[in-house]
Amino acid sequence: MILGNIVGNILGNIPGMSSGVELVFVLIVFLALLCVGMTIPFAILVPSVLYLLVHAGLAGLKGLGLVSWGSMDSFTLSAIPLFILMAEILQESKLSMRVYRGLSTLVAWMPGGLLQTNIAGCAIFAAISGSSVVTAASIGRVALPELQRRNYSPRLSAGSLAAGGTLGILIPPSIAMIVYGTFTETSVAKLFMAGVMPGLLLTAMFMCYIAAHALVRPDVSPIVTKRHSTSEILTALLDVIPFVVLIGGTIGSIYSGLVTPTEAAAVGCVLAMIIARFWGEFNLSVLRRALQTTVRVCGNILFIVYAAYAFSYAISYAGVGEEITQFLVGLKLSRLEFFGALFVLYTVLGCLVESLGMIVVTVPLLYPVLQQYGVDPIWFGVILVLFIEMGQISPPIGINLFVIQSIWNGKLSDVVTGTIPFHLIMFVLLGLLVLFPEIAMWLPGRVAAGP
Repeated sequence: MILGNIVGNILGNIPGMSSGVELVFVLIVFLALLCVGMTIPFAILVPSVLYLLVHAGLAGLKGLGLVSWGSMDSFTLSAIPLFILMAEILQESKLSMRVYRGLSTLVAWMPGGLLQTNIAGCAIFAAISGSSVVTAASIGRVALPELQRRNYSPRLSAGSLAAGGTLGILIPPSIAMIVYGTFTETSVAKLFMAGVMPGLLLTAMFMCYIAAHALVRPDVSPIVTKRHSTSEILTALLDVIPFVVLIGGTIGSIYSGLVTPTEAAAVGCVLAMIIARFWGEFNLSVLRRALQTTVRVCGNILFIVYAAYAFSYAISYAGVGEEITQFLVGLKLSRLEFFGALFVLYTVLGCLVESLGMIVVTVPLLYPVLQQYGVDPIWFGVILVLFIEMGQISPPIGINLFVIQSIWNGKLSDVVTGTIPFHLIMFVLLGLLVLFPEIAMWLPGRVAAGP
């Protein structure tokens, strides 16, 4: 309370201090706390509580009890631990090794060889994991030793894995989309469907770039002359088919409208255990490790969600959201100018703030403005995820850069340099989505969404 009064007196004594300026001050505190090493949930929660104390004293904290219950009492959010558990079961049972081995045979004919396998493997694992970190780590652990042994370009090897890992939050299921859908009360099933075509298009663009690079500079990847026999191709298909079955059983059931995303995640966990039992290494020890990792990851994610709900409550209590909406609408920006401003905002934030932090801090503020501009929340969800993808391979915070760096013996600068072409490709896709929204909206408009 004393700290709240001190901050309140300081802000109150600044001439012309409006709610909007106070919000800027809170955001500066948030970034400052991140810079000194405070974890994201606390960096969001501390300035939010201070803001409440400044405006209402201890009385303002009474609503946090309801916020605590309301933020976690969500059927949609329960899909997050289930999708994470499904991915962890596959990772701990070493099935990622089988899918990489199978794909390395099936795409060997393409220029770039194993570099193409990196992208294809990440795309398939993305359709299971919902997390870019899990995707990059799972495929990276299998791929990097083999890429180094065969003398592939270190920069392109690391860059393709870091960028390929970002597909984990665009190709459904996507944890980022679940969190976004929870905050905006948007259908998660439709968000998942909207991510399919952009995800596949981005995968194809990545693979085309690798093929072109390998043709122009053959030294980046060894030329494969061996022709695989029919039996080798059949074996490779058997390595990949279990993943196709799992994807069809989970994501396919959502697209058909038979189940909700949460129910599909539960089905996926059961299928993952069955597949791991017959195709991988599955026992009680594997299940225990998968559950332990799931609890740690979910604790972090859901704490961020709770902190964000507290932040949203604080700014709504002070009426800041309405002021920001009126201010931005009053600028009379065109739709294109508004998107340009968002582009600058998220490009800068992507270099400073972790992916979920970008969602939970900006969406409560910007969503009312998006409604004023008539922006479709499903389409914007895909745009936001694409911005987050860029942030995950942008220094200094880009988490995928450090994930790849942690599992190989190369330089971080090589990882960063290797991602630059893929970063530019993401900008191209972003422009295509702005010019042709149907890329994202075509599938949600034609496939029945779940409840």
